[in-house]
Amino acid sequence: MAARGGSRLSVWLMIAGVVVVLDQLTKIVIDRTFAYGHRMELLPVLDLTRVYNRGAAFSFLAGAAGWQRWFFTALALVVAVVIVWMLARHGHQRLFAWALALILGGAVGNVIDRLLHGHVVDFILAHYRGWFFPAFNVADSAITVGAVMLVLDELLRVRRSR
Repeated sequence: MAARGGSRLSVWLMIAGVVVVLDQLTKIVIDRTFAYGHRMELLPVLDLTRVYNRGAAFSFLAGAAGWQRWFFTALALVVAVVIVWMLARHGHQRLFAWALALILGGAVGNVIDRLLHGHVVDFILAHYRGWFFPAFNVADSAITVGAVMLVLDELLRVRRSR
């Protein structure tokens, strides 16, 4: 049984690794092809751009004195350890494990940015008629999709228990 659980864990860690690689590759491409703040329209409601986030989600604490870089790095590393532990224990629950793997990959992708650059590179900008959603990246997208999957998993679990 331990070998089976270990092989499951390696699958989920590989999925997280794919997210990290995709995240870092897209950020490298953006860093090399866009000047800071430059925008390129993809669709009338979607642009590519290059901006930096020194805070957390929606630039929370971006204006702080620099301590937030290390705080969010440490927090993400603790969360990553907890997620790996949860994947090792619950890797047989596919939807739940997919969600955790996406969140893990996204968290690690953004931690790499914080450690290498002191900020997170964001480049996807959604907007509509003068309203702008904060720019985000592949890691943020994976975290968001993973969070939605966690909610869906819980709703399905509650429904099955009825």
